[in-house]
Amino acid sequence: MTAPLASAHDHLPELRESLRDLCGRFGDDYWLRLDQAGAYPDDFVKALTDAGWLAAMIPQEYGGSGLGLAEASVIMEEISRSGGNAGTCHGQMYNMGTLLRHGSAAQKARWLPDIARGALRLQSMAVTEPGTGTDTTRIRTTAVRRGDHYRIDGQKVWISRVLHSDLMILLARTTPLADVKRKTEGMSIFMIDLRDAIGRGLEVRPIANMVSHDTNELFFDGLEIPAENLIGAEGQGFRYILDGLNAERTLIAAECIGDGYWFVDRARRYAGERRVFERPIGQNQGVQFPIAESFIEVEAANLMRWDACRRFDAGQDCGAQANMAKHLAAKAAWEAANVCLQTHGGFGFAAEYHVERKFREVRLYQVAPISTNLIFSYVAEHLLGLPRSF
Repeated sequence: MTAPLASAHDHLPELRESLRDLCGRFGDDYWLRLDQAGAYPDDFVKALTDAGWLAAMIPQEYGGSGLGLAEASVIMEEISRSGGNAGTCHGQMYNMGTLLRHGSAAQKARWLPDIARGALRLQSMAVTEPGTGTDTTRIRTTAVRRGDHYRIDGQKVWISRVLHSDLMILLARTTPLADVKRKTEGMSIFMIDLRDAIGRGLEVRPIANMVSHDTNELFFDGLEIPAENLIGAEGQGFRYILDGLNAERTLIAAECIGDGYWFVDRARRYAGERRVFERPIGQNQGVQFPIAESFIEVEAANLMRWDACRRFDAGQDCGAQANMAKHLAAKAAWEAANVCLQTHGGFGFAAEYHVERKFREVRLYQVAPISTNLIFSYVAEHLLGLPRSF
């Protein structure tokens, strides 16, 4: 039997052991069945919730564990490392940042205890629009104050897990772009209760896609929400959302690192067991060297992930580290996926080996939640001092 894959950076071993016990109850065949049916892992998410893992970042006073982004990243990493798809449940982790850091005491008391005990799910955040993409300052969805409520009109796209969530964070314009001094001003953050909104001014249209990733188009037509659902100060939503986005990118990096280790482990195990010409194929340098290189790249990406977590949890600026961690981890995982598929040869295309499923899942992170080119642009402008390219 091949020994377990060891990393030099397996921090928080007790946390990992508990998660591996839980994830072990949902093996490869569970995820394969879901993938083939295009279904959501309700049983798995319920088990995570019941065990308290999805409330990791909620303070203890509200029923959570009061842990940091570092611990949350291990949870996401271990789901992916076990062969699962952490993208089905990561939203609640990074959406917490906006509510925890900018919500009022009344809002936290209203929502956090029910989220912590699993009575509510906060798995969705609506920012992206069809005509703006990642040019967030040009969003056209509006929120107009009318007495004690806001009226929401507009459209969002690529909004995940809406039909498996009770609450959703929404970014909308409260002041027209033409009327603000800085284009990042005039946007606000709202909490949407999806149980009241869907069918009453909010239409959800699922988008069929490559990996059965539960994502949707949203159409707002006169949706009315209470004014008390505004999070923080009106017009400052873009600044608030950055906390969630930095957490999101760091958690995605952790997921990709988990995927990378999964691919390396599957490749090295298969290379050690598969015999051709009376010798294991892993004895050939042409097979073993790409696996070794993939492991090195995943390990290196992991270091940037921990730096981003450390800075986030310390309340320091971590935009650069979150972006770079996401890029390095997504790239390392995708390259490891290619190596793993190549190592398996024709068997890599067979669903029963599970490589092709994970191969499809990990490809997403070259594109979302932020594309590779936008990370390059961020680094060029903010770290290297080069002229803004757009």
